[in-house]
This record gives sequence, C-alpha cells and structure tokens, in this order.
Amino acid sequence: MNGGPRSRPSRSSAAASSSGAAPVERSFGGARRGMRAAALVAHVLDPGTWVPWDRPPADAAEPGSPYARELAAARERSGCDEAVITGEGRLRGRRVALVVSEFAFLAGSIGVATADRIVAAVERATRERLPLLAAPASGGTRMQEGTVAFVQMARIAAAVMAHRAAGLPYLVYLRHPTTGGVLASWGSLGHVTAAEPGALIGFLGPRVHEALRGEPFPDGVQVAENLAAKGVVDAVVRADELAERAATALNVLCGAGERGRRPPPEPAEELFEDPPDVPAWESIVRTRRAERPGVRDLLRHGASDVTPLSGTGEGEADPGLLLALARFGSSPCVIVGQDRRSQRSGHPLGPAGLRVARRGMRLAAELGLPLLTVVDTPGAVLSVEAEERGLAGEIARCLAELITLPAPTLCLLLGEGTGGAALALLPADRVLCARHAWLSPLPPEGASAIVHRTVDRAAETAAAQGVRSRDLLRDGIVDAVVAERPDAADEPDAFCRRVAAVLERELAHLPAADRAVRAARHRRLGRSG
Repeated sequence: MNGGPRSRPSRSSAAASSSGAAPVERSFGGARRGMRAAALVAHVLDPGTWVPWDRPPADAAEPGSPYARELAAARERSGCDEAVITGEGRLRGRRVALVVSEFAFLAGSIGVATADRIVAAVERATRERLPLLAAPASGGTRMQEGTVAFVQMARIAAAVMAHRAAGLPYLVYLRHPTTGGVLASWGSLGHVTAAEPGALIGFLGPRVHEALRGEPFPDGVQVAENLAAKGVVDAVVRADELAERAATALNVLCGAGERGRRPPPEPAEELFEDPPDVPAWESIVRTRRAERPGVRDLLRHGASDVTPLSGTGEGEADPGLLLALARFGSSPCVIVGQDRRSQRSGHPLGPAGLRVARRGMRLAAELGLPLLTVVDTPGAVLSVEAEERGLAGEIARCLAELITLPAPTLCLLLGEGTGGAALALLPADRVLCARHAWLSPLPPEGASAIVHRTVDRAAETAAAQGVRSRDLLRDGIVDAVVAERPDAADEPDAFCRRVAAVLERELAHLPAADRAVRAARHRRLGRSG
C-alpha cells in the first residue's frame, strides 16, 4: 500500500519535506498539482454557505521528533492543520456535508488524527441526515504512524457504511491522485463515484510499484478515463461541472422521502389501451425495426435529472445494459434498462450486464428508491465465455433479488422480450407492456426449430405460444398495456412522452415492498385466464 510522501522513509525524504518541496511531485513522478481543498469547496458549494466543522487535531508526534517537524512544515506549507477539511454548505440550495482531502498536507495521507476528523464528520452527517460528498486526494496511509494509521481505513469505512445503512446518499469525487488505502476504503464506497479528468487512481502507487517490481506501472491503466470505461468509476467530471452533476444525482438519491407527497395527475385513459387483436408475428417484426425507440430514447424525451452510472463499480461493464438515476416528472427512480441498439450492434447482453443490473437493485434497496426495469432484448449472448462467467447463475440471482427486493419495483416491457435475459428483469410489483412488446422463452425462430425442426414456422409458433401483449394481459403476466399509434417507430417522441407520463404515475403510486403480496402475485402468474 502506498503511503503519504514517504512510503520508504529516509533522511533525504524528511529533509525534502521540511524544505517545503511539493509532495505531489516527489510521490507521483512529477505529476501535476491537484486543486486545493478550499478551492474545490468554493467550486462545489453555493457562495457564502460553507460552515467548517473541524476542531484542532490531537498531535500524533513526539515533540521535537522528525515527524513533529514534518507536521509543522506541512501546516506551514498547506495552510491547513490536517490532511482533510470537513464541514457543510448548500449545494444548489440543498444542505450537504463535505469531506475534502488537502494533498498539500503530507500528500493527503491518513493518520489517526485525520481519521478522527473524517469519522466525526461522517457521523455528524448521519445524525443530521445529510447527504455526504467525499473528495479524496491522497497517497493512502501515513507511513510515519505505521500500523495504527493503516487500520484507520477500516474505522472510516465502518462510519461510511453506517451512513449508507441509514439510507443516506454518499457521493465520491476521486481527485488527482487517489491511491492506496484511501482508494481501498472510503474512496470506493460511493453510491455514485466520479473522478477528475486525467486523475491517477490506483491501489498501488506508481512509485511503490516501481520500487518493488523494478519497472514502471504500465501507462494508461491507473487513469480516470480508463477506469470509467472499465466500470470502476461512473463518470469523469471536471471540477467546474461537479456541483451540477452532484446536484442532479442528489435530486434523485434524496427523492425517496419525497415520493408520493405530490401525486401526479391521473393520466388520461388514452395512454392505456386494450391491445388490438394483431398477429403475434406482426408485433415481433415491428419491435425489430431499427427506428423503434429504446430505453435511451425514453430517458432523452421523457426523463429529467438523469445520471448514467458506469458498470458494476467493480471493474465490469456491459454496453447492452443501461444503469441510471432519473426522474419521470416528480417520480425518482433507479432505472435498469436493456439497450436495444447496443445489443443489436455487437454488444449482446452478458453476465456482466446482469451484474450491473444487480448493482442497480442494491442501490434502490439501500436508498429506498423505486426500481424501474426496462425489458428490451433479442436475447442474452451465446458464447463459451458467457457460460464460464456464470450467465445462468446471474439470471437466477437477478430473479431472486427482484423477488425479495425491499424496494418497490416496476417493470416496463418495451420491445423484444427474448429468453432468460428478459426474464431476469421481469418480476416486479407491477408490469407494464407496450402494445407491440412481447415475451417468449426463445426467439420465435428458435422455438420453431425445436417444435417443427425448421425456422420457417416462426410466426405460427409465436401465435401458439401466446407471446403478444394481448396474451400477456389475459394471462396476468402484465397489468396494463401502453398505447402505440399504431407503432412506436412511427411516433418515437410522442410514444416516449406517453410512456413517461405513465411511468410518473405508476412510480408515484407503487406500494411499499411486501413479500407476501409479491408471493401471491407470482403464484398467480399465467393462471389469470
């Protein structure tokens, strides 16, 4: 684990500290200086609203010791009394708590006094029910304090998890650089995690890696943009964009307590319909049109306060699955949606996509937000890799989590609904279906090949299987059908606005999660006719 400015203490390093040399340049190979803590606070908070919470830290060093001299030099150089500042302020009018690292103070390293300050701030934010924004920039554990400093990371993580367990949002903004134990604890526990452009982010600091391995760490790996692409962080955000992006996310993350206070007006009856008796094959062909709107179109034309999240947060991503925070009118939700365009352009849904979906489920459960799942898939990927990475098990785990999720759930069957990939997101307290959407255990051609040993009888097989919205409504698999006039592909904007109006009402009126009610619903599936 990388430490503060002296991962390998020596006389020369102590002298460098006392001379006021920039620790970022010593510790991170000449890397650029990051933004100072006070400057970041000024970027994020509404002017004049910052209220510091900090008290003078206990002195961890023996008087007259080299470490005491280093601390004194760090205070003089940075203008701060410790490696973090904490406090509260207004973020676009919303009261929030902040914990911000000061890298100029011993490379933002965490000692016992630093941890005391962080834990006190997190616990105060929890008591006062404030969302918390953490902005680390640190080399990790303070090597001068040894193991006792090292174990403070567990203590900070415990305070953060207690904050999350109270249903309170925790946002993280990883600044340049964030490494070592800070990244491996409170830097990686955010509900939403953004990073500064070009920031060095990694578990093992590059200087330690080179000292231990005798070679530099490969370029381009421990960089914010690469980690966002890999599903480790959600977004790369400039400091001057952070306030707006954080406020947008908090508009949804803090929305659980607001749900139902201002119920939206009842939608006009024409938003729903009794689906006409069109052939199943006609609906299947219509849902395969390239022009048919998908989940991204729905968000673009019907939602607000949209915050896309990248991947699992654990190093996996899947373009075929979209995870986001959003509002439909006054109704906030976590949305997990299958992206039809990505799936049809070389990114079929795989096990990683279902693990991304499960991240969304956990997020909804922890914050008490409704979960909206959007089913629109030609089927899961068929490959050796998918089998070896546990595709079937991920489908089962999605089903299990949805059935037992302690948050209200709503499913929208938007287009194609093929196989286990569709089933994985189907169980919900209420299920809606677009007129031409459909649900089948296999693509109709595959079902025809099994039943008739030819794909040429796909239309006949689909009709016999009862896959269309009219059949799903009859069988109690879906609760209501959203109108298409006559095809969403011919009226994409109007259709998305119509669906959004339905979702606003449905999300606002979802009842609290009730396992007994869900169990009864699932016992009735397919038996309502």
